[in-house]
Amino acid sequence: MGALRILLADDHTVVRQGLRKVLEERQDWQVVAEAGDGREAVRLAELHKPDVAVIDVAMPLLNGIETTRQISRRVPGVRILILSMHSDEAYVTQILKAGAIGYLLKDSADVDLLQAVSAVSQGKSFFSPPIARLMLDDDVRPGGANVANVVDRYESLSEREREVFQLVAEGKTNKEIAALLFISPTTVETHRARIMEKLDLHSAAEIVLYAVRRGVVR
Repeated sequence: MGALRILLADDHTVVRQGLRKVLEERQDWQVVAEAGDGREAVRLAELHKPDVAVIDVAMPLLNGIETTRQISRRVPGVRILILSMHSDEAYVTQILKAGAIGYLLKDSADVDLLQAVSAVSQGKSFFSPPIARLMLDDDVRPGGANVANVVDRYESLSEREREVFQLVAEGKTNKEIAALLFISPTTVETHRARIMEKLDLHSAAEIVLYAVRRGVVR
C-alpha cells in the first residue's frame, strides 16, 4: 500500500506549514498539494486526486463548504476533513450535507489532527468532542432526516450562483468576478440579479450581511 496522499487547504501560510509538519510526522503520509483558497483547492484536488483533503471552512474566493461540495462532486474518491473555529449546529449541518465526513475544531487540531486524518482516510467519521455531542441529536447526525431535508433559500442557488454570491460578498466588482470565473460581466450581472431574487435581497450591503450570517465570508 502506498503513502496516504493529502491535500491541505487554508488561506494562512503559517497554519498550512504547521499542519504539514504534524501530518508528515507519519512516514507513510505525504502532503501532495497546498491551496490558499477554495478555487485552488478544487483545482488541485482534480489534478492530484488525493486520498484525504483537509479544508479550512473559511477561505477566500470559494468557502470551505462550497469547496467541499465541488470536490465531492468532481473527485468523489476524496475523503474530506473540515477544519473550523465554529462549533455551532448550522456549520456542522452544512458541512455534512456538502459531503465532508470529519469536522475538526482548530483549537484541538494540534492534538487530534493525526487521529482525525487516520479515521477519515479509512472512511470513518471523526468529530471533535464538542461536535460529537451535537451529533447525538438526530437533526444533525449524518443521515438524520433533517440533514437530508433541510431546505433554505441559499440551497436553491446553483453552483455558479454560489460562487458569484461569495465573490460579490467579498466586494469584488462584476469585471473582477467575470475575470475570475471566465464569464462575461453581463453574465455576472444576470447571476447577481437571480441571486438577489432567490434570496430576497435588495442591495450589496444585504448580500454581505447574509453572507456573514451564513458563514460564507468572515
